[in-house]
Amino acid sequence: MQGAMTALITPFKDGKVDEETYERLIKRQIENNIDWIVPVGTTGESATLTHDEHKRCIEIAVEVCKGSNTRVLAGAGSNSTYEAIDLAKFAEEKGADAILSVAPYYNKPTQKGIYEHYKALANSIEIPVVLYNVPGRTCSVIEVETTIKLFNEIENIVAIKEASGKVENVVALCAKSGISVISGDDAINYPIIASGGKGTISVSANLLPKKIAKLVNAALKGDFLTSREINEELYDLNKVLFIESNPIPIKFAMYEAGLIPSLEYRLPLTPPSKESQEKIKKVLKKYL
Repeated sequence: MQGAMTALITPFKDGKVDEETYERLIKRQIENNIDWIVPVGTTGESATLTHDEHKRCIEIAVEVCKGSNTRVLAGAGSNSTYEAIDLAKFAEEKGADAILSVAPYYNKPTQKGIYEHYKALANSIEIPVVLYNVPGRTCSVIEVETTIKLFNEIENIVAIKEASGKVENVVALCAKSGISVISGDDAINYPIIASGGKGTISVSANLLPKKIAKLVNAALKGDFLTSREINEELYDLNKVLFIESNPIPIKFAMYEAGLIPSLEYRLPLTPPSKESQEKIKKVLKKYL
């Protein structure tokens, strides 16, 4: 499990998923050499989609990627193990190549609970499972020792999206196990890959997929100078895209770039403030 991966936004039109635009966005990712697309994760506003909408987004992603070199890492996370299993089984049935499952949020399980959650999830399917550690959103930490235990004991747990902001976690995981560590923080894509990571699940790739693909592929080939230069070039963009809660800024940026026809969010998410909008517009001028 490695490469440049895009955490897809979910476009809406008149309150519903804009399937036509969604297909177009996926095709653009394929054309720009992205290795994996990641539908219905945090960036895809999965928390506010109905289960039927969530599943439809996975279906569309699989349909559009069929026959291409781009694979589908489908979001299948929940704070309910039962619901996560339902989504994972659906993704496998429809032809997703792997699933990404966020650590159970809100109910704050113990490390034993996290272990048992992922064990039950992975054992319910045969396709690969990618753990997702993002304590800033979940109030739930997948500790390094728990990650290693899951990787060592459960065959189809193959990778972790590391979005704790702690490069030390990456170093520890790479030193102590063979699990693939995937960056979940665009600002430190290069440091994570240079420390042994295998790629990124990128928000910025929605806007600049070719740049992110080049950054990742260069680093994986050992061309760290090129990778670092691109990471530094993208610093201002990566920073402004998190000026408010993701995916508020990236969706606005996509709208400003003409990549989505309407700017719609699902409550409780709302458009960025006027001040944030001006900052995003200013930064976009450097890249578009």
